[in-house]
Amino acid sequence: MSIIYYIIIGFLAGVIAKFLMPGPNEPGGFILTTVLGIIGAVVATYLGQAIGWYGPNQGAGFVGAIVGAIIVLFVYGFFARRSSTL
Repeated sequence: MSIIYYIIIGFLAGVIAKFLMPGPNEPGGFILTTVLGIIGAVVATYLGQAIGWYGPNQGAGFVGAIVGAIIVLFVYGFFARRSSTL
């Protein structure tokens, strides 16, 4: 059940992140949105544990997943714009 939970939370976090950071170079589609949110949750968990906000066995919550997805979307947009200008 936890895998389904991560997929649902990842999808919702990805959708909200795409809504908050619209742009022409953002990934689209259900699968990419879900992957964006899951990667965002992983990034938020890693950064939160490194800063000390989360313990060793704690993960980022829904808001943390959204913030992580926004970070991933920003980095993706940066590299997508950079590679299109080459």
